[in-house]
Amino acid sequence: MAQRIGTKLFVSRLSFYTTKDQLKNLFSPFGQVTEVNLVMDSKTGRTKGFGFVSYQSENDALKAIKAMNGRIIAGRLIFVEPAKDTR
Repeated sequence: MAQRIGTKLFVSRLSFYTTKDQLKNLFSPFGQVTEVNLVMDSKTGRTKGFGFVSYQSENDALKAIKAMNGRIIAGRLIFVEPAKDTR
């Protein structure tokens, strides 16, 4: 039986100047993005370089992982993987 990956992805090594809109536009070609969260540094107001993208379906999330993991975006090699469930 295949392991379920879920619909939420963890995206790391992003540029510190990435915006939520840029992240959503980057991942939209692979399916319907339902939520985008960037983890922000409260002192600088910039992103900490990682965030989360959620999709409508698990199939869309899998397409995004295959297409985006290991790509260079804004001069940085990004990594995309299923978000770990912290429950």
